[in-house]
Amino acid sequence: MKAAVMNTPGNIEIRELPVPELGPDEVLVKIMAVGVCGSDLHYYEHGRIGRYVVEKPIILGHECAGIIVRTGEDVTRVQAGDRVAIEPGVTCGRCRYCKEGRYNLCPEVQFLATPPVDGAFVQYLAIREDFVFPIPDELSYEEASLVEPFSVGIHAASRCKLSPGSTVAIMGMGPVGLMAVAAAKSYGASRIIVSDLEQIRLDAAIRMGATDVIHAGKEDTDARIREITEGIGVDAAWETAGSPRALQSALLSLRRGGKLVIVGLPAQDEIPLNVPFMADNEIDIYGVFRYANTYPDGIRFLAKGDIPASTLITDRYPLEQTQEALERAIHNKSGSLKVVVYPNGM
Repeated sequence: MKAAVMNTPGNIEIRELPVPELGPDEVLVKIMAVGVCGSDLHYYEHGRIGRYVVEKPIILGHECAGIIVRTGEDVTRVQAGDRVAIEPGVTCGRCRYCKEGRYNLCPEVQFLATPPVDGAFVQYLAIREDFVFPIPDELSYEEASLVEPFSVGIHAASRCKLSPGSTVAIMGMGPVGLMAVAAAKSYGASRIIVSDLEQIRLDAAIRMGATDVIHAGKEDTDARIREITEGIGVDAAWETAGSPRALQSALLSLRRGGKLVIVGLPAQDEIPLNVPFMADNEIDIYGVFRYANTYPDGIRFLAKGDIPASTLITDRYPLEQTQEALERAIHNKSGSLKVVVYPNGM
């Protein structure tokens, strides 16, 4: 099979590799679509994200979907021919976090495209059967690949117990932020206020369900949110961009007793925040690390057809042009939102 291997940061080579052998509880998936994620770009540009460091050639990509072509002898949940979305983090299933249902915190997780684990820019991928989820015929492979970033928003909504009628501010309208808008809408938020520096992303946010948009380069985000909420602030604020300034703005947008949800990862470890504001207003703070138990809901929400997820996909590349796809996503030229790679043809 063909695979796009990153030899060193900034250098992708298309290689011929053996098709993976299957364990008894694994399935072999013919990969049909892989979304380019911000983490892929960090590894491609810098070779690391925090404690995860690229130390040898690695295959990137983890937002993926495809069709099962072979199953291990013990597989019972799915069969060859099933179209599936792939949850990319295979956990141990035995530790206290897995048993509590918070398996995203499993210390033994093997997450696609997180060093040293290879990812999905390949024609065929072997993965344990409990991490593939059948998708209905009306859901395309590229839409199914978006269940992964959508899951981050679903997990954020679950973490902060977002309830119908809530008001939410979401800072940063990259692909994760845009899918977070869809998640907030799916959970019944009545007002979804978003901010970003690029008009194309704000326009996309409206399509995804945002009720109010703020151009952070032209307007005072904090003042505008106070105006929209008649001086009260929002019930929950999600920061999805990894921007220190956006995180500070998200905090100040909250009402008394509000909830700050940290989704994006900033480049630096420490960021100054207004501690008296947090204490005086009894702000709850939620960290979001990937997701858990989200794929069935993500597939169900997208399959309903009222979330125009496919409109986010603006750039499509064959596997042979994986490096060009990553470069396109990095430079984010005008008109680009989500980049998708097709390992087995477009």
